Amino acid sequence: MSWKHPHATSPQGFYGWHIVVYAALALAASGPGQTAGISLFIDPLIADLGISRSMISTSYLIGTVTGALALPWVGRAIDRYGTRRVMACIGLGFGGILMAMSLVSGVVGLTAGFVGVRMAGQGAMALTATTVVAHWFEKRRGLAGGLAAAFGAMGISLTPLIVERLIADVGWRTAWLIEGAAVWCIVLPLALFAIRDRPADLGQMPDGATPDPEAVHVPVRGLTRAQVVRQPYFWLVTSALAASAMLGTAIAFHQISLLTANGLTATEAAANFLPQTAAGLVATLGGGWLMDRFGGRALLVTSMLALAGALLWGTVVAPGWSAIGFGVCLGVAQNVARAVENTGLPNYFGIRHIGSIRGLVSSAGVAASAVGPLVFAAVFDATGGYGPALLATAVVPLGIAVWAAVAPEPNRLEDLAERPTSHPDQSTLP
Repeated sequence: MSWKHPHATSPQGFYGWHIVVYAALALAASGPGQTAGISLFIDPLIADLGISRSMISTSYLIGTVTGALALPWVGRAIDRYGTRRVMACIGLGFGGILMAMSLVSGVVGLTAGFVGVRMAGQGAMALTATTVVAHWFEKRRGLAGGLAAAFGAMGISLTPLIVERLIADVGWRTAWLIEGAAVWCIVLPLALFAIRDRPADLGQMPDGATPDPEAVHVPVRGLTRAQVVRQPYFWLVTSALAASAMLGTAIAFHQISLLTANGLTATEAAANFLPQTAAGLVATLGGGWLMDRFGGRALLVTSMLALAGALLWGTVVAPGWSAIGFGVCLGVAQNVARAVENTGLPNYFGIRHIGSIRGLVSSAGVAASAVGPLVFAAVFDATGGYGPALLATAVVPLGIAVWAAVAPEPNRLEDLAERPTSHPDQSTLP
C-alpha cells in the first residue's frame, strides 16, 4: 500500500506552492544562458574580438552541443544528492562562468565559455528548477509545473531588455560581470535557504494531502533510466521535444531574415516575438492543466501539428494578421510539448530517478536546438531562401504527430508496479 490522498483540502502551510515560486525564479535566472540572453552579445563580440559571424556561430554550436552532453550526469546528481545541493553548485558555477566571460580574448576562450553557460544556464538550471516541482505534486503536477514554467519564461523574456541596456551603458564585459553577480544573488539564496527537495523533508505530503493513519508508508517509487529507455513512450516524448527545440530555435534564430524577406519590416519581425511569448504562456499553463486531466496523447498531437503548421505558414507569412497567426502557432507548438515532458514523464515513470530521465531528454533537446539554425542557414546559403527548409522539415513533426496518435500511452506507475516482471533484479519498485 501507499499513502492515500483523502478528499480533504491541503493543510495550511503546505510548502509546495512556495516551491513553485522558487522554481520560477531559478528558471528565470537561467536567462543569461538562453539564446535570447546571449544573442545581444553576438555583435559586440564580433566587433571587439575581430572574429567572423560564421566563426562565432560555429563556436556557439560547439558550446551548446558539448554542454548538452553533461546533462544526463546532472540529472543523475539531482537524484543522488537532491535539488538543493545541485542547484547551489550549478548557481555557483554558472555565475562564475558568466564573470569569466568578461575576460575572453579569442575564439577558444569564447567557445569554452559557451560550453559553460549553455550547460549551466539553458540546461542544468532549467532542469533542476522544473524537476523539484515534480517531487512536490502528483494530482496537480501539471498545473504546478505549468505555473513555474510560465512565470519562469516571463522572467527569461525580460533578459534581452535588461542585457541590451547593460551593454549600452557599461559595455559587454561589465555586463557579463553584472549577470554573474545577479545569478549568485538569486540562485544561491534560493538553493541554500528556500528550496526543499521533497515534502517529506518538512513532514508534508505531495499536493498538501494529509496521510491516512491506516496507510503504510513505502519508499519513493520510480523506474530506472535503463528501464525507461526501453519504453517507446519515452522516445516519443523525447522526439517531440527535440523536434520542437530544433525547428523552433531554427525559426527564432533566423526570424528577422525570414520575416523581412516576406514583406515585414525589421521592427515588425522583431515584434513577432510578442505573440509567440503570449501564446507560449497560455499554452504552458493550459497544457499543464490539461495534462492533469487527459494525459499526453492529444497534447503531443496538437504540439506537432502546430509546429508543422508554423513551418508551412512560414512559407507564405505576410504582414498583419498572418504574421500574428504565425507567431501564435509557433508559440503554442514550442510550449505544449514541454508541458507533456514536464508532467508526463514523472506521471508514467515515477520520480525516484526522474532527474536522470529528464537529464537525458534535456540533453537531446539542447543538442537539437544547436543543429536547427545551422541546417536552415545551409539551405539559405544554397537556395537563397528558407522555403525549402521549411517545407522539408515540416515532415518531421507531421510524422511524430502520426506516431503520437497511434501509439498507446503507458499506464501510470501505479499500474506498472502491479505487473510481474521477468527480471526480478529490475523491479519497478527499486
